[in-house]
Amino acid sequence: MAGHAVEVVLKGKEREVLERWARRPKSSQALALRCRIVLAAAEGQQSKEIAARLGCSRHMVGKWRGRFARRGLDGLHDEPRPGQPRKIGDEDIERVIVKTLEEQPPNATHWSTRSMAEATGLNQTAISRIWRAFGLKPHRSEHFKLSPDPQFVEKVRDIVGLYLNPPEAAVVLCVDEKSQIQALERSSPILPLMPGVPERQTHDYVRNGTTNLYAALDLASGKVISEMTPRHRADEFRKFLNLIERSVPAGLQVHVVLDNSSTHKTPSIQRWLKSHPRFTLHFTPTYSSWLNLVERWFAELSEKWIKRGSHRSVRDLVASIRTWIANWNDDPKPYVWHKSAEEILDGLAAYCQRINDSGH
Repeated sequence: MAGHAVEVVLKGKEREVLERWARRPKSSQALALRCRIVLAAAEGQQSKEIAARLGCSRHMVGKWRGRFARRGLDGLHDEPRPGQPRKIGDEDIERVIVKTLEEQPPNATHWSTRSMAEATGLNQTAISRIWRAFGLKPHRSEHFKLSPDPQFVEKVRDIVGLYLNPPEAAVVLCVDEKSQIQALERSSPILPLMPGVPERQTHDYVRNGTTNLYAALDLASGKVISEMTPRHRADEFRKFLNLIERSVPAGLQVHVVLDNSSTHKTPSIQRWLKSHPRFTLHFTPTYSSWLNLVERWFAELSEKWIKRGSHRSVRDLVASIRTWIANWNDDPKPYVWHKSAEEILDGLAAYCQRINDSGH
């Protein structure tokens, strides 16, 4: 197999079926890719060329052209599980896939196995197996937001470059503010964990004010410089920069990764930067807070400490957060960035291509 690619010859209406499955705007991506591989192989293209053009591995190309050569259209479906022979034909499978991708039930926003079974005359187990075989999950919905920043590529390369190859004689800090942290007190005392019974809280609470947390996560050590303020304006941000200035040894350059908040770009901040030339700001692209590692730290703070807490006052909340940060800094755990800028951009390009191919 490594030295000789299997020859693919299309018979009868196989080309018509393959082209229909490959071109349908909302076709299953896995099935569409397999059809494109077979069509390219039938044109005499080499596996290496097909893999490069379709963005997949040579192993995948060899697998599906071989499966098609041996079993025809049936070979493009996933291998059957051990057990009874398959009772559902290709037409029924295609009918379920098309209905799942291109239609909507009259009384819901998405299909369930029960509603699809009623609409197609198949049983729920069959629907579940078809969906699982083609990676269809109608019950799930995810959110996304593409950045319209015209300098998106440059900013990604700049920030990821800092993470993967930090400059010498410099410190890289991921900075942001977590604003409007609420001091919430449950209306009744929290009932503790017991055998067979989870911790229980009342669903209602009393609001006792808010605080704002400024944090600078040291990329190398994982330690956090922090400050809490009653407001979050450019003035508070400037004071936090002064705290960073006092905290970082004088001989080091300071590279700050932060978002595009208006409080980070005011004239007073610009004047401060001119008087502190060792500071360099690196702005994340718009709608791309995932590039700032301090957001991961904020998520950990919220999940492990704030979410299930109960605080009678802002002072109580501030003291609680300071305790958690002190414990963190006693045993910091730096976050390690793994993906290169090119891997991120290639993944985003592939995702955008899938969106275009879906007909949206």
